[in-house]
Amino acid sequence: MSRPHPRARHGRDRRAEALPATPGHARFPGAEPPRVAVVGGGIAGLAAATALAERGIDVVLHEREPVLGGRVAGWSTRLADGSTATMSRGFHAFFRQYYNLRGLLRRTDPGLTRLVGLPDYPLRQRSGTTDSFARVPRTPPFSAAGFVALSPTFGLRDLAALDARAALPLLDVRLPEVFERHDTTSAHDLLERINFPEAARHLAFEVFSRSFFTDPRELSAAELLLMFHIYFLGSSEGLLFDVPTEPYPQALWEPLAAYLTALGVDLRTGSAVDAVRPLPDGGLEVASSGRGTERHRAVVLALDPAGLRSLVANSADLGDPAWRADIAALRTAPPFLVSRLWLDRPVAADRPGFLGTSGYDGLDNVSVLERWEGEAARWSARTGGSVVELHAYAVAADAEPKEVQERTAALLHEVYPETRDARTVDVRHEWRQDCPVFPVGGWPRRPGVTTPHPAVVLAGDLVRTDLPVALMERAATTGFQAANTLLARWGVTGQTLWTVPRAGRSRPLRALARRAAR
Repeated sequence: MSRPHPRARHGRDRRAEALPATPGHARFPGAEPPRVAVVGGGIAGLAAATALAERGIDVVLHEREPVLGGRVAGWSTRLADGSTATMSRGFHAFFRQYYNLRGLLRRTDPGLTRLVGLPDYPLRQRSGTTDSFARVPRTPPFSAAGFVALSPTFGLRDLAALDARAALPLLDVRLPEVFERHDTTSAHDLLERINFPEAARHLAFEVFSRSFFTDPRELSAAELLLMFHIYFLGSSEGLLFDVPTEPYPQALWEPLAAYLTALGVDLRTGSAVDAVRPLPDGGLEVASSGRGTERHRAVVLALDPAGLRSLVANSADLGDPAWRADIAALRTAPPFLVSRLWLDRPVAADRPGFLGTSGYDGLDNVSVLERWEGEAARWSARTGGSVVELHAYAVAADAEPKEVQERTAALLHEVYPETRDARTVDVRHEWRQDCPVFPVGGWPRRPGVTTPHPAVVLAGDLVRTDLPVALMERAATTGFQAANTLLARWGVTGQTLWTVPRAGRSRPLRALARRAAR
């Protein structure tokens, strides 16, 4: 299967930027290519393995779970009615700004036919107002103006009340300056300073801050500004997104696993790495459960915060004291709940596939999976029921899980009253606590792709990068950057990266914002 052309444009934004890799050989030129261990089989590890293997590198990928995909993984489960279904860690939005993630998926699906666009992304407040993005223009500044004109939450009077000087940083977000200036402020305090109206503030938190599974008082304002830039004020791709037409394994990771296997990648699921030991000659020993130690020329660590902390703590000679201290200081976001319910009757036909909710005391969104996912649609057609998924983010650490599950289900009945009389055929509750948190003042200690050891690189959404990316796209981008770093050492050209514009779109507004920042 051929790779997409490295400079092929796959988005609508003509100002999206291509960042070519360091020039070099198309493939490793020697007879014995270097052997690289990729630790972690989520998006970041899969991106790194793909870029390396396509250029002739010998790759061994370790994933401690029995399935690939990381936080976008899925696995089979048998329901009470005897049918088989795929459970996952919950809904993910594949935004059109995710150029590098979508480039990874194009390896096995060049036209992205296994993704389908949702027609809207409504956000309902408990007060009864609902915001929609279906008719909002995609290109700034018309996107912002259109949102204000159409929104019942944020009106012209609210716009006039904003502190224009305090709001100017929204218009010229660039890295690393946005972190140098705003990382010591919380997302909550930034919107207070701008004088965002209360209702619109909840909207901003639900769209952006809660996406990090973090209380806005704990989240760096720089991350919030970056999110505004990526999704709203810096890109013309818009806020609508795509979702897979089948569960994640079938739509995404099983085809990519077959592609990597054909390239010679040794995919090892259920294989945890215990330690990485530097060798005197510059190589590395990787110690894995059941495999003993194996020698490699380089290692990509693509782990969640807890996994990276544990591996580095067990690898006594890896890195220097300052870097090891930064890794040990990485924090994990509060726990979150994904509840999936198979109901014996349908929700109302006019319910959206995905609904964001605000002010519902813990219920953050509702998905009706049969609206887009083939497996759920087939179950619904066969039984007459619905497959509904509920998310509760940033749950208090001392909360009783059963109480949270019951409250979340009760809130579904408030949002969609027709579910009150539905019988639950089966239910799965998935509790996780493995997402990174980006705290106020945390940017200086956030680890980057490179490490003190030249043959060890990091990848993942926890990793610092000077490109305007976030969430799944940060994982894919840093995965490719990690591969590019190693390939450049061996004189091989890497993956061309794409990004939304790296500065505000309007030159006069950029100048105004920079003047106000002085």
